[in-house]
Amino acid sequence: MKKIILCLLAMIMVQVLPAQSVYEFTVKDIKGNDVSLAEYKGKVLLIVNVASKCGLTPQYEGLEALYQKYKDQGLEILAFPCNQFLEQEPGTNDEILDFCSVNYNVTFPLFDKIDVNGKAESPLYTFLKVKAPFKGYPEGYEAFANQLTMIHQKTGSGFEKGNAIKWNFAKFLISKDGQTILRFEPMVSPEMLESTIQEMLK
Repeated sequence: MKKIILCLLAMIMVQVLPAQSVYEFTVKDIKGNDVSLAEYKGKVLLIVNVASKCGLTPQYEGLEALYQKYKDQGLEILAFPCNQFLEQEPGTNDEILDFCSVNYNVTFPLFDKIDVNGKAESPLYTFLKVKAPFKGYPEGYEAFANQLTMIHQKTGSGFEKGNAIKWNFAKFLISKDGQTILRFEPMVSPEMLESTIQEMLK
């Protein structure tokens, strides 16, 4: 009886204790297969929420260029389609995969469409937002930032508040050991991350 109680307590603690590492999460790829992020231990990870019908969609080209340049040195790009921003990712997983392949020759991993904000948000994104909270928009993008704020206020999404992901193509860069997580807002292009990626790959 004592062993049963101890087992139950252990199970409860596992469910209650928050994740300590990105490697604790299992996600589904765009084909619906489970993928443990523990598979990426020892690699620099760039996690991005993507969309096919956004003004920032051409960032796929920059992401693929980074991937081709640094994948053999240990960079992995993990892309998570999301339809929460003016429904700019309405397609099915198959349609998204086809779009990325045909238009941008994407070869980095694509994952199942998810929510990144709100009650149904992916636990992975809950973790990322806690570890790398919103610290404001970069200088020089005030007009873009104001536009995003107005959109969220007009739609009542609430995404302008707190640590919410603000738009498509927000980026989280994670060090090889999983300890350092840096957040970059959507207007920060893939090219602007190159020097930071180079440092993390050393």
